[in-house]
Amino acid sequence: MATTATSEHRRGDVETAIAVLRQRFGERLQTGEAIRRQHGHTLTWVPNQPPDAVIWPESTEEVQEIVKVAASHRVPLIPFGAGTSLEGHVNAPFGGISVDMSRMNRILQVNERDLDCVVQAGVSRKQINDYLRDMGLFFPIDPGAEEATLGGMASTRASGTNAVRYGTMRENVLNLTAVMPDGSVVRTARRARKSAAGYD
Repeated sequence: MATTATSEHRRGDVETAIAVLRQRFGERLQTGEAIRRQHGHTLTWVPNQPPDAVIWPESTEEVQEIVKVAASHRVPLIPFGAGTSLEGHVNAPFGGISVDMSRMNRILQVNERDLDCVVQAGVSRKQINDYLRDMGLFFPIDPGAEEATLGGMASTRASGTNAVRYGTMRENVLNLTAVMPDGSVVRTARRARKSAAGYD
């Protein structure tokens, strides 16, 4: 009885959160079965565990809004980059809302002389390397999926075939702007400038 009541209460919270977010985001929030299953897929033995809804933010401020609504209704959020992970990171075993970062795909700044850049989480490995090619530069982390997003790669500390020479995402990310579970924003560092002493 208690389990059923808890489940019904959680369902009510999810539906309320979805209704609030739909008012704000309109068509950028979807609940169709096909799109939900696409965002809950996995290449592991774990069966498909789709979220209750999928939403597409376009800025850090919109991610903040989504997180605050989810936190106030105790609804799980599942970040989604390109879905190329092999470990079931995008599954939603407790339901919730998948936050698809694909529309946050802008390359904001490239500092060619300092060998660093500023990008949004939805920028893919292929996209950044296409952009850098004419400068004679490239982003070395290669997890084996061209469409893997830099946000997803950072969240899983991706490595790949070039890690021995260039390190993993841990060594290649200088700073993150992250939205915390309460909706606050944290910037982990300032942009490091190259000098004779190196990046540190």
